[in-house]
Amino acid sequence: MFTGIIEETGKITRASPGRLVISAINVLEGLQLGDSLAVNGTCLTVIGFDDSSFSVDVMPETLRRTNLGRLAAGDEVNLERALALGGRLGGHLVQGHIDATGWVRAVRRDGEARLLEVEASAEVMAYIVEKGFITVDGISLTVTGRCDGSFSVSIVDFTGRRTTIGQRQVGDTVNLEVDIMAKYVEQLTKSARSGVTADFLREHGFLVG
Repeated sequence: MFTGIIEETGKITRASPGRLVISAINVLEGLQLGDSLAVNGTCLTVIGFDDSSFSVDVMPETLRRTNLGRLAAGDEVNLERALALGGRLGGHLVQGHIDATGWVRAVRRDGEARLLEVEASAEVMAYIVEKGFITVDGISLTVTGRCDGSFSVSIVDFTGRRTTIGQRQVGDTVNLEVDIMAKYVEQLTKSARSGVTADFLREHGFLVG
C-alpha cells in the first residue's frame, strides 16, 4: 500500500521493452530486492539496484494500462516507497494498481494554484466525486470538480515543484487510480441488490442481535 505522497522524482536512465532503470536518492535508503516501489503511481517490484539507481520489470498488462510505456531516457517520474506500518498516512490508501490512463484537457492558473482538468473514461468517472480522492501519476489529490467526462484537481505550488505534475501540459497522458473505498462501496451495493439481507449477514456472523 501507498499514500500518494511523493517522496522524490527520479529520472529514467534506461528504458527498454519490459524494463526501466531509474536514478534516485531518497527511495534507495534501506532498499531491498523484491521491495515494492510506486513509479508514477504504478506498483513495481525492484529487481536490482546500486548506489544511484534501481531497476524494475514492467509487465505487458502494466504497459497497456499505464503511461510507463511512453517513458524514455531523461524523463522524470514520481517515486514513493510502500507505506510502513506505524507511518503517517498523509494522503489516502493507494494500491498502486492503475485503473486507466486519462489525458490533460486543460491547464490554467487559479490564484496561487494550478488547475488541471483531466478527461477520463466512463468507467473511471463512475468513482469520481467532488471532494473525493483521486491519484494522478501516483499523487494523492482532491477532486475540486467533475462533469460527465472529466474532473478537475488543484495543484499547489509545493506539489507542482516536488512532482512531475507541475510539468504536465494539455494532451499529456496520466495514470489514474480511483479510491479503493469507492470500489468496495460499489461491490457492497451490488451484493445488497443481489440478495444480501440483514438476515443473511446475521446468519453468517456479520451482525449481532
